[in-house]
Order: sequence, then structure tokens, then C-alpha cells
Amino acid sequence: MPHFIAEYTDNIEQQADLPGLFEKVHATLGASDVFPLGGIRSRGVRLDTWRMADGKHDYAFVHMTLKVGHGRDLATRQQVAEKLFGVIAAHFATLQAERLLALSFEMIELHPELNFKLNNVHAFLKQQAN
Repeated sequence: MPHFIAEYTDNIEQQADLPGLFEKVHATLGASDVFPLGGIRSRGVRLDTWRMADGKHDYAFVHMTLKVGHGRDLATRQQVAEKLFGVIAAHFATLQAERLLALSFEMIELHPELNFKLNNVHAFLKQQAN
């Protein structure tokens, strides 16, 4: 954990630069000292079927979710979420200045007993560092 998920409308796929966004997200989360690098994952979900507002204009949106494991206090989660939304807003600023674009972001804390993981990447990264 955490997992960053960006759902985006198909009409901005070329301009959204999701690989660039993911690079910024990983850098921000990694630098926060809140999350281990081996658990950070990002993915984009292209939406081919959608409707926004009145449907009469070339609208677009990106809804982003950051799913985090249980155990961090609200102040820590809020600090990370605000920092990350600043990165998101900066990433999309030019595109939003050129077109109708709605951005939304939420952080979700997963249930402590109903969240299961099995990940050997942490050990791999530790071994690589040595």
C-alpha cells in the first residue's frame, strides 16, 4: 500500500500523461516517509462509457483514489492527501486551462482486518539496497 487509481475519460487519454502523473505520485509518496516504496502502485482505468453533466459539451474528468492501509492518524493522512492533490492539480493545470476538465481525489483507509497482502517486493528492494 498505497494504491493510486486514476479513472479517466477516454477523450483525454493522449493529453493526460498518466505515466508522468504516476512518476510524480510515486516520488511524492516515497518522499513522504509515510509509505514503503515497495508497496506504492499506480494504475489508470480508461472509461469508454460515461456521461458528464448535460452531455452537450466535450467534458472530461479524472477521478483519483489513493487506497492506504490502516494505522496512520488523520493528520498524517490529511497532510499526504493535500500534498498529493497539489501535485495532481499542477500536473493537470495546463490541460484544465485548455478544456472542460473536472478533477477529484479521495483517500480511502482500508479496514484493518479485511485487507490482505502478500508482497515479496519489499524484500527484493531491501536486498537491492545492500
